[in-house]
Amino acid sequence: MAAAKKAVLGPLVGAVDQGTSSTRFLVFNSKTAELLSHHQVEIKQEFPREGWVEQDPKEILRSVYECIEKTCEKLGQLNIDISNIKAIGVSNQRETTVVWDKLTGEPLYNAVVWLDLRTQSTVENLSKRIPGNNNFVKSKTGLPLSTYFSAVKLRWLLDNVSKVQKAVEENRALFGTIDSWLIWSLTGGINGGVHCTDVTNASRTMLFNIHSLEWDKELCEFFGIPMEILPSVRSSSEIYGLMKAGALEGVPISGCLGDQSAALVGQMCFQDGQAKNTYGTGCFLLCNTGHKCVFSEHGLLTTVAYKLGRDKPVYYALEGSVAIAGAVIRWLRDNLGIIKSSEEIEKFAKEVGTSYGCYFVPAFSGLYAPYWEPSARGIICGLTQFTNKCHIAFAALEAVCFQTREILDVMNRDCGIPLSHLQVDGGMTSNKILMQLQADILYIPVVKPSMPETTALGAAMAAGAAEGVGVWSLEPEDLSAVTMERFEPQINAEESEIRYSTWKKAVMKSIGWVTTQSPESGDPSIFCSRPLGFFIVSSMVMLIGARYISGIP
Repeated sequence: MAAAKKAVLGPLVGAVDQGTSSTRFLVFNSKTAELLSHHQVEIKQEFPREGWVEQDPKEILRSVYECIEKTCEKLGQLNIDISNIKAIGVSNQRETTVVWDKLTGEPLYNAVVWLDLRTQSTVENLSKRIPGNNNFVKSKTGLPLSTYFSAVKLRWLLDNVSKVQKAVEENRALFGTIDSWLIWSLTGGINGGVHCTDVTNASRTMLFNIHSLEWDKELCEFFGIPMEILPSVRSSSEIYGLMKAGALEGVPISGCLGDQSAALVGQMCFQDGQAKNTYGTGCFLLCNTGHKCVFSEHGLLTTVAYKLGRDKPVYYALEGSVAIAGAVIRWLRDNLGIIKSSEEIEKFAKEVGTSYGCYFVPAFSGLYAPYWEPSARGIICGLTQFTNKCHIAFAALEAVCFQTREILDVMNRDCGIPLSHLQVDGGMTSNKILMQLQADILYIPVVKPSMPETTALGAAMAAGAAEGVGVWSLEPEDLSAVTMERFEPQINAEESEIRYSTWKKAVMKSIGWVTTQSPESGDPSIFCSRPLGFFIVSSMVMLIGARYISGIP
């Protein structure tokens, strides 16, 4: 029998979407933006000490190769010829910091994840050196001094990991965020790999001047970072190099965007004032501010949105960052065992339809925007004997929505024009109860594309539009129309405000929780500040509570 004829679909573009929780590879038709196939692998997170979050860079790289191979196999089963894949884009978790040996290709330490808190004392020490009347770090980077960003993570590695110190001294060390590690590895690694990043990822390091679009000498000196270990900074859409191994060997990597910038592009928010909210491990609301940097008065970040070509202009965004969104669902699954799968939370929430006065502030890594309060920790309050795991599941979903409301409120104040609706994307948007809750709590419509993979789509668009590839047009008249699902508020405004004001009260109770403990040193002094009875009573309450919530008699 003759072999089945391969389907001809025109040029295709692949996208690596490397997130905090998983890695995916997706393939799109560049003419229709249709998603043809994808594969996903969950990524392990390691918590070696309280407040520390790490991942294995080699596991991340292996997961990328696995996702590419499996997706190509699936395309073959659909009779789609993988030789039609003309370019690959990369989208990645931002700020997560990797240092590796350029001679061996081996990471010199685990990747220090953006959520990691070990650098709090580093931040406190550095903040004392910034003049009160001249916050040059924020004016150059658009970012507050925080454990969130790469510079302090890199400083910690230089101070605490002898292998990193030695490699820097011997000129063997390379630093990068996840995009840099992947592009260097995929384009050859020790055999000529390209050490680069794009402007969006560079703008999240606290070493990059967002006005001149260059690594900043003053910032590097302030943080004590040798500039020779930094990657070259490129636009978000140009050919960086070619794949050197695997099923797609020879295909150019020609798009690179930090995940939230990629989602902004994928949602086609190309106009000043357009905004999107992505629900992933964290929650990130970005508003395009055009060619001008807008500095927030209310705790939002100023960041590079994208630069789609070497000779194209840069666009900026205001960003509200929430550390814990989807991560709270994973915590309920992995740490408490309340749910067996992430999908189960929707069933539990639907069963009760309310949190019954229970509020959950998941400040596991402190609070990000608009508070920037590292002393906060997670709390569940308003518990009664009636409270069960379904109410806590509902409260967890509400927490994601309340945090979004907080950043939307301050973004409206900074921009001056309130958003009339919210465009959303990300894995959590498949949860219809979450989306309806979000519309109710914001009291504006929530609009979701029928194809929620906008982060990967944005990376694919940047790759396909690159000079020398040219298979994806970003002209407004050529962009595909997107089918949307709309969620309208279904409660009255007064009820929405009452729930929100109670949430704010809960947030205030979460702040100031950590006072003497330094996650960086694992300082045990916090235990000296509490009487023994406190720990006995706390342990009993936690044990009884955990048994009750889990349904153990």
